[in-house]
Amino acid sequence: MKRLLVVDDALIMRKLIRGVAVEAGWEVAGEAGNGEEAVRLYEQLKPDLVTMDLVMPVMGGLEALRLIREMDPEARVIVVTAVDQKQTLMDAIRDGATDYIVKPFERGRVLNLLRKIAGDDQA
Repeated sequence: MKRLLVVDDALIMRKLIRGVAVEAGWEVAGEAGNGEEAVRLYEQLKPDLVTMDLVMPVMGGLEALRLIREMDPEARVIVVTAVDQKQTLMDAIRDGATDYIVKPFERGRVLNLLRKIAGDDQA
């Protein structure tokens, strides 16, 4: 079973993503409310995928993405962003994000994305 780390400062978003992930057959290995926790948990848990909110307190998602990719160049991170954060999204893709989800997100898109990533590993 594929393991996911869900990172978002909003508990409701973590719950929504967790629910979709479980439906897609993923195990939620951990959750973090800021980028600093995300980096620490990534190192401990070594998940197959991270969903990373870009705007969070303590440490933002972009910085956390960079630190995770430095630690593990093969790390896969899907960034979660609001519609008005286009430049930050472009920076995240440049820094190695695997894909992105725009808030408010469509459940079906997230489900398909998680299933695709899990399937890519089995191909």
